[in-house]
Amino acid sequence: MTAPVWAQQSDSLATVPQQAAVPAAQSADVPAAADAETLWTQANEAYLNSDYAGAVRLYESILDEGLFSMKLYYNLANAYFKTGEIGKSILFYKRALILSPSNDDIRHNLAIAESYTKDRIESVPEFFVKTWVRSMRNAFSCRAWTFISLGFLTLVLVLGLLYMLSQRLSARKAGFYGMLVAIVLFIVTTWFAAAERRDMIDRAEAVVMSNAAPVKSSPDNSATDLFVIHEGTSVRVVDTLDQWSEIVIADGKKGWIESSKIERI
Repeated sequence: MTAPVWAQQSDSLATVPQQAAVPAAQSADVPAAADAETLWTQANEAYLNSDYAGAVRLYESILDEGLFSMKLYYNLANAYFKTGEIGKSILFYKRALILSPSNDDIRHNLAIAESYTKDRIESVPEFFVKTWVRSMRNAFSCRAWTFISLGFLTLVLVLGLLYMLSQRLSARKAGFYGMLVAIVLFIVTTWFAAAERRDMIDRAEAVVMSNAAPVKSSPDNSATDLFVIHEGTSVRVVDTLDQWSEIVIADGKKGWIESSKIERI
């Protein structure tokens, strides 16, 4: 089995990092409060000293301060993996991936963590175009797509001015057709940014935290057990009712599970 990529021990805490995970020498982008910085340093030291439970506690304390980042989620996922809490590990790898969707280190470690889960669920085959579009969308974060779309909008305005103000026919043609292409690219990249933003806000995906969780035919403890899923399995929440969540798993099976047994990404 390929070894996980553990290193992400930067010197300070970032609130919204935009770069992919790299080895230990990378510094964070935006310093947090002094106490959070102290916790960050202590957590990294605890991890390096193999005190993984202590590292988890300290990283969680930073989250309790209302701070988050890709690096924080990534380090916390690594620490949870080391303590054997696979469900929590997968949860935080997925949260890190939302902030940095093209990060290969996160995807690598997530795949390793998922290989330790008990359930082996075959995904419903997906139309290849949909898969290709998703991979394109995941190439950049929401923030990056927003900047790219603004760049194309600026290009639309520049080419529009070229079309309207140029005296040369060739320049007017270039401006017109270039503007059409830029408009299409602006629409596509804006849609990508909106889709990434929606994924960050909706939080429809969740991870099973319980060792074994029965999925029932209705939101009632006396209802029929349809199947059982285990810690670390990813599900999509489609509805909620009181203390119950209706979920769909990767193979399309649907049912109700107690909300306390899952945690939303």
